[in-house]
Amino acid sequence: MNKINGNGHDRRTFLKKGALFTTILGSGLWSSTGCGIGSNEGDSRNIIFLVSDGMSSGTLTMADVMLRRRDGRTSNWLRLYEEGRVQRALMDMASANRIVTCSAAASSSWGCGHRVNNGVVNVGPDGEEYPPILSIMRDSGKSTGLVTTTRITHATPAGFAANVEARGLEDEIAVQYLDRKVDVLLGGGNRHYDPEQREDGRDLYSEYRAAGYHVARHKTELSWRGAPTDRLLGIFAGSHLPFTLDHMNAPDLREKVPTLAEMTDIALQKLSKNPNGFIIQIEGGRVDHAAHGNDLGGLIYDQIAFDETIGVVLDFVENRNDTLVIITTDHGNANPGFNSSPDAGFDRIQRFRHTSSWIQSELDHQSTIAQIRDRVYAATGLEITRDEAEVYLQAVRGTYAPVYRRMSGRSSALGQILANYTHVNWVGGSHTADYVELCSFGPGSEALKGFVMNTALFNVMTKAAGVYEMEMRL
Repeated sequence: MNKINGNGHDRRTFLKKGALFTTILGSGLWSSTGCGIGSNEGDSRNIIFLVSDGMSSGTLTMADVMLRRRDGRTSNWLRLYEEGRVQRALMDMASANRIVTCSAAASSSWGCGHRVNNGVVNVGPDGEEYPPILSIMRDSGKSTGLVTTTRITHATPAGFAANVEARGLEDEIAVQYLDRKVDVLLGGGNRHYDPEQREDGRDLYSEYRAAGYHVARHKTELSWRGAPTDRLLGIFAGSHLPFTLDHMNAPDLREKVPTLAEMTDIALQKLSKNPNGFIIQIEGGRVDHAAHGNDLGGLIYDQIAFDETIGVVLDFVENRNDTLVIITTDHGNANPGFNSSPDAGFDRIQRFRHTSSWIQSELDHQSTIAQIRDRVYAATGLEITRDEAEVYLQAVRGTYAPVYRRMSGRSSALGQILANYTHVNWVGGSHTADYVELCSFGPGSEALKGFVMNTALFNVMTKAAGVYEMEMRL
């Protein structure tokens, strides 16, 4: 693959922009936080990019409604809207070859400024390898980081730091992170670092340590004061991190696995030590997985966990005017929504103790009706009927036949059963073509309003940071 930038030039053409090239974009301050909305080009010392993967507008709404009804407060995301402290836009997230994007193409559109085909990471249709934004920012002197609740090598984090022709090449992505010196990496994905699980047998933990990384495998090791470096690799699960709802109700998981907010706090502490600033992508990745599985408990509680992470970021930027913050999603998924019914149905979600994924983990085609009902009750407090349990069993055995055939799987069947009690239903179990929410503030954010194409975010970030693209004249 050829390594080129957005206009066909190599990565040496990305230079730190000096005062000679500075363009005044505007001015202004937030009276409540001191965060600047207007900026001079290059005024953004730091960039914080938050992604709630697979968040439909209904997901954002329901998490906010849950917090208002349960805790008597609004979500951090909606509070930013209520107080008029941000730029708000809709964003078109289509990929190069599909109306409905995948996460790899979506993150790549932000990470390199190009629409690429679904399934690839920062690689064009003719094999062009576009330099990802973390490498560009690293070369300008900034620190770089990725934090996620998925495998750290998954599609969304990879879109800011890797180049592969297939998103499934996660062993290779793990190596590229090391070669490209990403300073902070926090999430799941042990199988791509452990020599006993990697196909090539490489011990990436040892290689990262040799390169100066502190390696954390347990929550308590994250902030180890004896760490010799601010470079940090934290891997806390074999694959993805647990869903928030299951994490909340399992003492062993709470002890071992950090939350997204906790990982974000550590990452910001590490990265902000660089006087040249930093860029970080933070992903609430399991919102998407819950939507795929029509998993209401997984969806709402992981979105709330993402919102708590927004709170950590807001605390960090308090009284600062040097940080561009972008909050968005890469696509909708399953378009869940609370239908017209008594409010008590929605409030039942507050009593959930486990996800639908947890329910299904101990059920199979040999499960009895009583076992299904007991398992659902243990997770949700809902007493489903024998007929509903029979429908779920049919789905497990492959004999369930709804009119919309794509809703015939066990996860979809369980989601529809729970909808009888919560009145939250789903249009499917796949990504959608919805234009997505885009929220931003800080230097450079004034360009992100109205209707925005996904690829524009790359240019906004590089411009705000004072890193620009020009043709080399020898």
